[in-house]
Amino acid sequence: MSQKFHIVSPGRVNLLGEHVDKNDGKVLPAAIDRSIKLTAETRDDLLIKIIAIDLAESVEIDLTKLDGKLDSAGNTLPSWAKYPAGVAWSLQTGGFATKGAEVEFTSNIPMGAGLSSSAAVEVAFAVLWQAMSGWSMDRLTLSQFCQKAEVEYAGVNCGLMDQFACANGVEGHAVLLDTRSLDFKSVPLPKNTSIVIADSTVRRSLQTSAYNDRVIDCQAAVAAAKKRNAKVRSLRDVSVDELENMKSELSDSVYRHARHVVGEIERVEQAIHCLEIGDSITFGKIMFDTHASLRDLYEVSCPELDALVEIASSFSGCIGARLTGAGFGGCTVNLVDQSKAEEFVQYLSEGYFRKTNLNAAVFVTHASRGAYVV
Repeated sequence: MSQKFHIVSPGRVNLLGEHVDKNDGKVLPAAIDRSIKLTAETRDDLLIKIIAIDLAESVEIDLTKLDGKLDSAGNTLPSWAKYPAGVAWSLQTGGFATKGAEVEFTSNIPMGAGLSSSAAVEVAFAVLWQAMSGWSMDRLTLSQFCQKAEVEYAGVNCGLMDQFACANGVEGHAVLLDTRSLDFKSVPLPKNTSIVIADSTVRRSLQTSAYNDRVIDCQAAVAAAKKRNAKVRSLRDVSVDELENMKSELSDSVYRHARHVVGEIERVEQAIHCLEIGDSITFGKIMFDTHASLRDLYEVSCPELDALVEIASSFSGCIGARLTGAGFGGCTVNLVDQSKAEEFVQYLSEGYFRKTNLNAAVFVTHASRGAYVV
């Protein structure tokens, strides 16, 4: 007899710790209340039929023939289907069973906006297979299987943060993840504040190549630092002062990009202290500082994101704002006085339209729990 399952898997926003996960930095994401909602009914074979309601597309996959990245009829999988298929493949490589099912899902996470819609899909399917098959797994390990799916199967070079945040979110909290040790803890967000996300609606196609260029520049800085100190493993092991002393040995772009990462690693430490003592004002200032660093040093902002942050900074109830995610488009994250959140949404939307002639999608969200079975 078939069983039915309902899964909710959230998107995420990164509050601080941007572009540091490749250098062993700490990151501070929060799961949000925008999510994937998935319903499934088990089958008695090893086929999975998936309907992506929002895309009006469906695919049937043979779970015993995942290596070729083909559907059950032998056609190449559409890009969206590589995420659930990749999770099944990843779990199977670890010896975990993946049962057949009839699945449909829908999402209110904006796609391509830096809010981890793909990671939310991966985590949703991992939680589904765990629920259907009955094996146990902690959420950190589950995140790692999902990351493996994205990197090795879908071919997207990502860190662990996105899947981790979708799987491990805590209501009302951000989750601090040390990407070197993989230690993590939940950190309460400032009282009487709201998280407001503003989607610039700009999407940049050059994101992947530019992202990879910056990773390579940071690797060059690490190589230079190792000549001075053989114990250096990543930019986490280099202080701002040490980087300044090496400046003459580095090209301009290597220095600028590494300077962002080293500074951001230090800013996250300061920000955690602010949250622990309830200092939302300094935390917000650090958010603005991070945006300036991403704009001027790491060079991943764009005029539309800068406009959103500039407008936000002129609103008296806005505590902090910055671009979030990979950059070149996508979203800003704003920390706002809770009593003024709705007023801020209107202020930012109208100001952005006046400045850019574009309609931003601005919405209030809150830190939510990680993926769960309903």
